[in-house]
This record gives sequence, C-alpha cells and structure tokens, in this order.
Amino acid sequence: MNAPTPGKPSFRPSEGRKGFTLIEMLLVLVILASLAAVVVPRLAGRGEQAKVTAALSQINVLETALDAFEVDNGYFPQGGNGLDDLVEAPRSASDWRGPYLKRGVPADPWGNDYQYDYPGKHNSYGYDLLSMGPDGREGGDDDITNYDE
Repeated sequence: MNAPTPGKPSFRPSEGRKGFTLIEMLLVLVILASLAAVVVPRLAGRGEQAKVTAALSQINVLETALDAFEVDNGYFPQGGNGLDDLVEAPRSASDWRGPYLKRGVPADPWGNDYQYDYPGKHNSYGYDLLSMGPDGREGGDDDITNYDE
C-alpha cells in the first residue's frame, strides 16, 4: 500500500462525500438541453393537430344527433335555430324525442360556433356542417367540414 507523499495532495475521495460537483451538474444540464432541443420541436405541432381531430369528432357527434332528429321528426332542423333544435324542441316537431345533445351544442375547439346549413349547398343528400378552423373565417384550406370541397 502506498502512503501519500508529504506535500502532495491526495485525490482519493473522502468516504463521507455527498452532493454533486459543478462539472457533474453542468453535464446533466447539457444532456437535458440536448434532449429538449430534439423533443420540443416534434411536439410543437401536436396541439393544432389535436384540435383538428376534436373538430372532426364533434362534427361526427353532430351528424349522429341530426340524423336521430330526422328519424324522429321526418325532417332536418331548419331555419334560424339550426343546431339549437337538437337541444330544445321546436314548435313544429311533434315527435321530438330529444335532447339529442346532452351537453348542448358545442363550440368548435377554437371557440367558434359550427355553421349548419340545410338544405346543404355541398351535400345534396342533406346538410352542411362547418368549423371555420384556426383562422375563424369561412373559406381557405383550414376549414373542417362534413363534405369534400
């Protein structure tokens, strides 16, 4: 066993050493920053994609409710009330068995009302449903609809 030479410092760690050195902490920060630089850009576009998926799901729910309304009453909601007829019975609906939407008519994920047109301009078989998308304006390539443009 070699005894330490007098006058030379010993580099053996002491048995009771606790904590991290500055170098170890800087190394951990560099690793975390590198991981963040890789992961954050990949997750950045997911929020908008999730909103588009939510709008498509809500349009499917509205279509189901509109179809149930039509089965019960023999016609789709018309006039200014539009989608509100799925929640409150219109005067002309003698066989209304709603509400067809339990929580009311939802707003789209961007906080705008869904646009409903009957008879549809794009769907010759029934009605048009439209979310104006992130820009809040009808038209453009960001609209989410129940028809192909």
